[in-house]
Amino acid sequence: SMASPALLMRVVASAYSVAEKAATIVRNVMSAGDLGIVEKAGPNDLQTKADRLVQMSICASLARKFPKVTIIGEEELPTDDVTEDLIEDGHCEEILKKPCPTQYTGIKEEELVIWVDPLDGTKEYTEGLLDHVTVLIGIAYGGKAIAGVINQPYYNYEAGANAVLGRTIWGVLGMGAFGFQLAEAPAGKHIVVTTRSHSSALVNECITALNPDHVIRVGGAGNKIIQLIEGKASAYVFASPGCKKWDTCAPEAILHAVGGKITDIRGNSFQYNKEVKHMNSAGVLATLRNYDYYASRIPNTVKESLVP
Repeated sequence: SMASPALLMRVVASAYSVAEKAATIVRNVMSAGDLGIVEKAGPNDLQTKADRLVQMSICASLARKFPKVTIIGEEELPTDDVTEDLIEDGHCEEILKKPCPTQYTGIKEEELVIWVDPLDGTKEYTEGLLDHVTVLIGIAYGGKAIAGVINQPYYNYEAGANAVLGRTIWGVLGMGAFGFQLAEAPAGKHIVVTTRSHSSALVNECITALNPDHVIRVGGAGNKIIQLIEGKASAYVFASPGCKKWDTCAPEAILHAVGGKITDIRGNSFQYNKEVKHMNSAGVLATLRNYDYYASRIPNTVKESLVP
């Protein structure tokens, strides 16, 4: 008889279905019309009813199936009183059929850390920039991001009434990434994607130093990594603190699974063990290709201003 699928593949297969459930919640909250917006640290740091319900749904659903896994979500929320209608018990059969990369076959539940951003691009969500929004579930082992799921609840939302809304991208290191068409940015073009609502003098100084042909300003870390893997941008540059581990874990796994690279502005890789601090204090530099070209052009003044 077939051996049962490795734990990692079961977690990814469940995270896929959990992310699709999350997308439904995100769309339902928006169409019901009451976003329930709360300011956390200020007007650019918002939480909505969707952030709250989605986090409860993701964390409770995964904790029920994988009780020994550490799950860290963005929002400070009580974990009890999660209603049954928020629980997703399904999994993606397609993912379970794929063989687990050998280096991960022996993983135990207590060795995994799942980083959850229930709604990445909350500010954009409240402003109706719906294609910026993603749901992020990142899976880490030994402090490294090894698998990830990114759902775009509003993918295709401008394609008309009959279009299928939303898509789920997923990837595992050593296996690849799926659910999108991998493409590289035009050769010789330097297209930088950066923050839309968290700009600063330092952020702009860093971008100017790269002398880009074009700058794209969009919300959400998940969305920015998608710009890279679909060839719409050649580098994601954010010379500022503000990004957190739950913003980068899932996107990092997917980017690394297709041969890209993400670090902080100083070139340090991110750590995802459960004891790590949540803030990526030294910003983000990510590319699908030509990482060294961009890394070599980050000014020392910028690096010195950002302390890991």
